[in-house]
Amino acid sequence: MPSDVPPGSGAPVAIDGGLLSPVTVGHDALVADDAVLTALLGAEAALTRAWARVGVAPDAAATAVSEALTGDPGWLDAAPIARAAVAGGNPVIPLVRAAKERVPGEVRIWVHRGATSQDILDTALMTTSRAAGAQIVRSLARVEAALAALASAHRDDVSAARTLTQHAVPTTLGARAASWLRGVTRARARLAGVLDTLPAQLGGAGGTLASFVEIGGADAAAALPAAFADEVGLATPDAPWHVERWPVTELGDALVQVVDALGRLAGDVATGSRTEIGEFAEGTGGGSSAMPQKQNPAASVLVRSAALRAPQLAATLHLAAALAVDERPDGAWHAEWPTLRDLLRLALGASGSAASLAEGLRAFPVRAAEILRADPLIIAERLSIVLAPVLGADEVARIVSAAGAGGDLRQLVVDALEAAVDRAPGAPHPSDGVDALLDPANYTGAAAALVDRAVRAAGPTTPEET
Repeated sequence: MPSDVPPGSGAPVAIDGGLLSPVTVGHDALVADDAVLTALLGAEAALTRAWARVGVAPDAAATAVSEALTGDPGWLDAAPIARAAVAGGNPVIPLVRAAKERVPGEVRIWVHRGATSQDILDTALMTTSRAAGAQIVRSLARVEAALAALASAHRDDVSAARTLTQHAVPTTLGARAASWLRGVTRARARLAGVLDTLPAQLGGAGGTLASFVEIGGADAAAALPAAFADEVGLATPDAPWHVERWPVTELGDALVQVVDALGRLAGDVATGSRTEIGEFAEGTGGGSSAMPQKQNPAASVLVRSAALRAPQLAATLHLAAALAVDERPDGAWHAEWPTLRDLLRLALGASGSAASLAEGLRAFPVRAAEILRADPLIIAERLSIVLAPVLGADEVARIVSAAGAGGDLRQLVVDALEAAVDRAPGAPHPSDGVDALLDPANYTGAAAALVDRAVRAAGPTTPEET
C-alpha cells in the first residue's frame, strides 16, 4: 500500500506491531505510546493537585487543570508530540506547550509549575512501569497456581533427572515442576517488592527543589514531593534521583529475574516435549508451514526468545546508570526510555505466554516410566552407596560396566551377593531386597517433601494497580 507520507518527511512511522516479536503481541498495550502519553499528562495534572494539597495552588486551578488534561484521554495525539520532541530531545517540552494551550488562561501558570522535564518523564515511566509490573505479577500468579497444581498431581511420578544432557539419577515429574515453581515464586516476590518502592521524581531543574522553594516556600516545597507521589500512586522519593538511577536498574534486574525464571520453564518444556522424550507437552501445539504432523512447543519457544533478549536490555540500563553524569545525563537518560519499555514489553509478553503455557501443560508419567525402564543403570549411584561396603568399590564398578555392556543388572547383583555373603542356615537369600534396591521409585530422596514445600510457598498476592 503506498504511503501518503513523503520519504524523509520526519513523520513518525509505526515500525513494530510485533511482526518480528510474536512473544509481545497482545501484551504491550500498557507500555504503548498512548499509555506513556497518558502517564505524562497524568503526572502534569498530579503536580497541580499536589500544589493545591500543600496550600499553594487554588483548588479550582487543580480541578481545572486535571479536567483539561485527563478528563478526555483522547485529546492529544502521540504522533505530533513525537515529531516535536526531536528539537528539544524529549517529549515533555512539546507536551507542556500543548497542555498550556488546553487549560484556561487564568490557571495556565499552574501547568508544570516549578518542574523540569525529567521530573515528569521519570514519574510517567515509573507509573507506566507500575501498571505494567502489576499485570506481570498477575500473570505470574497464574503461572504459580498452574505449576503448583502440576507439581502436586505428579509429586510421586518417577522420571529421569538429567545432568549435562545425560541421565543422572531418578527424580519425579513433580520435583521438576516444583523447581520451576520456586523460581517463579521468588521472581514474583522480588518484582512485587520493587514495584512498591518505585518513586515519583521531583527535583526541579538541578535537583535542588529551588524552584519549588521559590514558588511556595521551604515548608511547602518539603511537603510537595510526598503529595505529588501520593497523587500519582508512587513511593515518596527520599531525594531527587535525576542521576541516581537505582529505581530503573532495580526494576530492570527484577524484570530480568522474572523472564529468566520463565525462560527456564520454557526451556525444560521444550526439551521434555521432544519426540524422543515426550514427558511434557503444551496444551496446544504450534503448527509447521511444511510439516503438518508437527505439534511444536510454540509458547515455550516464544518465552525462551524473550529470555534470550532480556539480559542485554538490563545491561544497557546499568550502563546508562553508570554514565549518568552531572545533574542530568547527556544521552544516558535518553537511552533508558526505550530500553526500559522494551524490557517491560518482553516481561509482559513472556509472563502472559507462560501463564497460558503453564495452565495447559501436560505431563506423561507413563512415558517417563518407559524411559526409566530402558535405563536400569540410572540407580548406579545408589548401588555404589549400598553395595560398595559389602562388595567393594571395584566389584560394584565391574557390575555397572557389565550391565552397561548389556548384562542383566539384577542377575549381576544377585550373583555378586551370593558369592560374597556367607549365610547361616535359614538366613535371607542375597536376592531378597534386590528388586527394591533397583527400583528407581525408592531413590528419589526428599523429592516429595521438596514438592510440598514449594507448593506451600506459592500463592502470591497481587499489588494494587495504579
